[in-house]
Amino acid sequence: MDLDEVAARLYALPPAGFTAARTEEARAARQAGDAALAREIGKLRKPTVSAWAVNRAVREHPGELDELLALGEELREAWAAQDADALTEATRRRGELTGRLSRLIRQGAELTPAVVAEVGQTLDAAVVDADAAAEVRRGRLVKPLSYSGFAPAPVTRGAGRRRRPREEVDDRAAETEERKAKERAEAEAAHREWTQALAEAEREHGERAERVDRLEKKLAKARKRLEDAAHRLEVARREERHARARLGD
Repeated sequence: MDLDEVAARLYALPPAGFTAARTEEARAARQAGDAALAREIGKLRKPTVSAWAVNRAVREHPGELDELLALGEELREAWAAQDADALTEATRRRGELTGRLSRLIRQGAELTPAVVAEVGQTLDAAVVDADAAAEVRRGRLVKPLSYSGFAPAPVTRGAGRRRRPREEVDDRAAETEERKAKERAEAEAAHREWTQALAEAEREHGERAERVDRLEKKLAKARKRLEDAAHRLEVARREERHARARLGD
């Protein structure tokens, strides 16, 4: 058993079962005498729902995902070459493939609109960014991905002409707005992740608090029984002494 094998099993599970399964995998590694592996397993982070949905697509819809990521390579090449025709065609196919894969992902799970948006954001990042594509292919995402640069888009035939100052100002404004939108999306994703972590922590705290309360009640009863036993013991000792004294008389 190695870390990749364990991670493949864990990241195929729904988030609700991840923590318990991770604990069991780490325990099995320790029992097998591999403390280092147990520690590495313990470091594996629980995925968000959207990350799990994409990880599941890697396993259940590899053909569709490979087709989309291959198109991403074509799209990036067309952008680098400023090939307007190739970029336009790749952009058209990108919409079709992304939509098809998103529908397949939604079919297998009940996803909220926010989660669906994160899934789309992750797929878009994988299409336009090679590093993001590699992360998606591993099937071990722990949070949704986003792309902070500019996504390839169709170029116009007159792209090589000198831009007017007003156009440059507009472009800078658009860049600023896009950067702010990306930053906000990342902040919202982080907030959702920590909101989920907070809910899980509150649930765990509540369960443990209830368990402590039950144990304290049992302890209180045990102490009362101990006090009663001590009282009976004292009475028995006293009566035994009296009985012994009468024997002496």
